[in-house]
Amino acid sequence: MANEHSHDHDHHGHDHDHGHDHDHDHSHGPGPGGKPASAPEPEPVFEDAGSRALAEALSSSFAIVKVIMVALLVLFLGSGVFTVQPQEKAIKLRFGKPVGTGEKALLSPGLQWAFPYPIDEVVKIPVGKIHTVDSTVGWYSTRPELELAGNEPPPGNSLNPANDGFTLTADGNIIHVRATVGYRITDPEAYVFNFGSVSNLVQNALNNALFYVTARFPVDRALRLDVTGFKEKIEARTRELAIQQGLGVSIESLTLKTMPPRQVKQAFDQVIAAEQELSKSMNDARGYANEVSSKANGESNAVLNAGLAERSRLLQTVVADAQSFTNQLASFEKDKNLFTQRRLTETLERVMTNANDKWFLPERNDGRPRDLRLLLNPEPKKPTIKAPGQP
Repeated sequence: MANEHSHDHDHHGHDHDHGHDHDHDHSHGPGPGGKPASAPEPEPVFEDAGSRALAEALSSSFAIVKVIMVALLVLFLGSGVFTVQPQEKAIKLRFGKPVGTGEKALLSPGLQWAFPYPIDEVVKIPVGKIHTVDSTVGWYSTRPELELAGNEPPPGNSLNPANDGFTLTADGNIIHVRATVGYRITDPEAYVFNFGSVSNLVQNALNNALFYVTARFPVDRALRLDVTGFKEKIEARTRELAIQQGLGVSIESLTLKTMPPRQVKQAFDQVIAAEQELSKSMNDARGYANEVSSKANGESNAVLNAGLAERSRLLQTVVADAQSFTNQLASFEKDKNLFTQRRLTETLERVMTNANDKWFLPERNDGRPRDLRLLLNPEPKKPTIKAPGQP
């Protein structure tokens, strides 16, 4: 039995007019035979093939999406792996700030990891590399390719301060100076975070050193007489400024080139040539003086040594003779005549040892001298031929 009910509900003073048409089968009272009516059985629900396929497709899609998301997450995290080379140090920035302080902020060479950008950012610093900076003052206007090829245009009549750089020496002369400095990073944190461009500051320090040192050197010392000292002073001045400013670098090397203004280079060359000739002449004169002095010293030493040797020989002879006379003094004092005759005989024997002819002239009783007549260059004696059997 179908009844139409009209319900009027009054909630909290509000009148809601709900018009519901309900088709209800209400069984009031017992059914036929006095038994209550049973509830109607639910109708079976049937799923079509399209709904089932759609559900399976959605399930598969969700699985694929999960795999893709996991893969993207792994790829995202894996992209943070990076390598620090042996000659490098690295600093990890998280949202723009270093992770750690001091040495702890520096990442050593090897495999490292950081969150990918924009969470982390990695700054690599080549601490083992020698960086070079060229000076920008003190040299005349030219182009590197023309300078290398040796095809520079001739200089004008005078320097143009707007284009040509130069420095002033202590004695008021103008010279051209150019330098290249090599530096190494020693404080990576200061190098990266304290300055915008350390290379520009090193360049400024080098330019300052060129003017500062040149103003304290005369032109001759800077160009010829003390080039090494001039270079060392420029390098020391550049190093001093880098330390004062806390650039976090150490100055390792410096190359220097100097020259007079091209307009007067010929005059400088003539002066240099004259001084070189003077130096050569003085060296030749010193060499000749040394040679003559050495020769004279040699001859003097030879004469002196000969005199010393002769003195020694004569002294030994005199000493020997004195000793001989001393030894014979007793015999002389014992019998002077006998001693005299014996010495005379010894002397005659020594004198006449190799004489072929000998003559003995006894004294005359009357004391008058005897005449001795000798034939000079006599004919040689004929050899005596002995008869057979003669001894």
